[in-house]
Amino acid sequence: MIERYSRKELKAIWEDYNKYSIWLDIELAAAEAMEKLKIIPRGIVKKVKSKAKINVKRISDIEDKVKHDVIAFLTSIAEKSGKEARYLHKGMTSSDVLDTCFNLQLKQSGEILLKDIDELLRSIKKKAIKHKFTLCIGRSHGIHAEPITFGLKLLTFYQEFLRNRKRLESSIKEISTCAISGAVGTFANVDPRVENYVAKKLKLNIEPVSTQIIPRDRHAQFFSTLGIIASSIERFAIEIRHLQRTEILEVEEFFGKKQKGSSAMPHKKNPILSENLTGLARLVRSSVIPALENVALWHERDISHSAVERNIGPDSTIALDFALCRLANVVKNLNIYPKNMIKNLNITNGIFFSQRVLLELTNAGFAREEAYKIVQKNAMKSWNNNSPFYENIARDKKITNKIPVNKLKKLFNFSYHTKKINIIFRRSLKK
Repeated sequence: MIERYSRKELKAIWEDYNKYSIWLDIELAAAEAMEKLKIIPRGIVKKVKSKAKINVKRISDIEDKVKHDVIAFLTSIAEKSGKEARYLHKGMTSSDVLDTCFNLQLKQSGEILLKDIDELLRSIKKKAIKHKFTLCIGRSHGIHAEPITFGLKLLTFYQEFLRNRKRLESSIKEISTCAISGAVGTFANVDPRVENYVAKKLKLNIEPVSTQIIPRDRHAQFFSTLGIIASSIERFAIEIRHLQRTEILEVEEFFGKKQKGSSAMPHKKNPILSENLTGLARLVRSSVIPALENVALWHERDISHSAVERNIGPDSTIALDFALCRLANVVKNLNIYPKNMIKNLNITNGIFFSQRVLLELTNAGFAREEAYKIVQKNAMKSWNNNSPFYENIARDKKITNKIPVNKLKKLFNFSYHTKKINIIFRRSLKK
């Protein structure tokens, strides 16, 4: 991932130095277990640890010649550690190191993403509570439907990201496995107790059956979860973009005093952060199909998954980390315009009360189809003539013969649409 969309903490997880440091931790933990089991001489780990140095450039230079990253790594460690290094990797295969490391990196990345979601949830919750009863129009198909509150709109995103948090927790647990089982996973040359020791040391679970690799259905779940979270980010970003449109302007991204919106048009204030989030969501989702395709490998293993994971591992987690933090910041600094919300509520002259009138007519004895036709006729008159819906209803004899005008007037009440808001908030925000 390019620097523009990278945050330091998560990016560091995927840097070569950290990767090789994890490889060394795995090798030393395995050797430590073998010492305890008297498979290799005591004191090996202490001697290797005191001399071993991670030299990224040297590993790269060796790999250029041997064309094998794990061998290059082990050779580099041996150059510094001396003859004791021959006990490293005993009975192991490259995937034991690569897969255990990859899973640990995904776990570390996931834990940062959980913190990001927590920060986003705090931002959404604070704004939702503040605007619990801020009236605005609800829209379906982009068309005015019935009144809601802006707080309720935000609450839908709060609940969605709570679900995303649960999904991510589950996926982190799914990916947190360790395999030290040797070639084709039979433990022929390595004791299963070594795997158990390494897993505990790294705070991972053992992989029950690993073939020569850790099964990729685990990874497919992890990256699919990232894709779902990205889609939730995009849904929120699209909502902000729509509501910032000039003719709506119910919300607006924060715009700094020295910020410029267009190289050509000085008046422009564009929702660039939300647009950027839409793009980043596409990027994260693009990792899902390759991760699913990685599940189907040949026999006990092949390496068709390898190049894919070297890219999607860092790119999708770094991009999602950046996107979650950006969205939290957008929400925290979002300009909200309740007056424009009321203005937009009123542009259709109250036709969003049509369902209330429809229900009252059916209560008064009208067949639903007949009531629907009467109400629709008056609503379309208001729509086409820009006339108040209540006045049209109040002049319709078919209606007033059944419902007194003073009773009709009471139907046009915004509180009718907000009377259950507290219930929704209570059940949504309960622990």
